[in-house]
Amino acid sequence: MSRPREFDVDQALRQSMEVFWTKGFKSTSYEDLTRTTQVKKQSLYCVFKDKRDLFLKALALYREQSVAMLEELASREVSPLKKLEAVCDSTLYQNEETLRRGCLMVNSALEFGEDDREVNREVTLMFDQTERILEKIIREGQEQELVTNRRSGKELAAYLNNALSGAKLMEKSGASPEQIAAVLHTSVALMVSENAR
Repeated sequence: MSRPREFDVDQALRQSMEVFWTKGFKSTSYEDLTRTTQVKKQSLYCVFKDKRDLFLKALALYREQSVAMLEELASREVSPLKKLEAVCDSTLYQNEETLRRGCLMVNSALEFGEDDREVNREVTLMFDQTERILEKIIREGQEQELVTNRRSGKELAAYLNNALSGAKLMEKSGASPEQIAAVLHTSVALMVSENAR
């Protein structure tokens, strides 16, 4: 008969995600993880094969949480332009700690570059899922003649998705919230149709 788990796996994963988010993969030690989760290394190994496996699962959790937040914004009963503004506002970090940490997905893309297929898969998946949500909002705006039809919904979604990623890099590089907000709100303003101005 197998021994029962001695810890809450979901909670340990969320706590580990926070550590990786703060320190990055390479700078995170198992001591950092065991100290934060209060779970012994051997117990963590029983569920997660190694630090890399734990990191990949933490990255997937971060993606799922981020995409769920965007889906919630997209489902609100407001104008598509208000939805796009809300998505942009959600990109801006609320305090110094979150500003310093930046985006776990962008941080991981910068840390690993093109060297890790599985990390790149998570980064690409989040990018694609974000773009699909943006495209849905933009198409809704085009149908209501609020968003320009000079470009397809897919092209505009790709444009805005890149602006959001750029904003996360700006934050990490020390740009002020005002500078970043100006870039994002300009990106949305450029998509507004003549009828909605």
